[in-house]
Amino acid sequence: MKIHNFKELQVWQKAMDLSVFVYQLTGYFPKEEKFGLISQIRRCVVSIPSNIAEGSGRVSDKEFQRFISIAMGSSFELETQVILAFRFKIH
Repeated sequence: MKIHNFKELQVWQKAMDLSVFVYQLTGYFPKEEKFGLISQIRRCVVSIPSNIAEGSGRVSDKEFQRFISIAMGSSFELETQVILAFRFKIH
């Protein structure tokens, strides 16, 4: 049984920095995207460090790995949404 201190994990720290950056970036998106891509992008970017933190409190490495996997899935979702924003010329 190993509980990780998520605040010391570099991956969590980088995910937090990414979240701040993405929130700032989406602030420049058109207002009509507030309930569209802005909302979706912000939800999934916040999901990344949140799942890392939640997983770090689990008692088994297998559970921790599952939450890391969920965080990775959210990062792929974020990447897809950013690609869509560029294709839609929302920047």
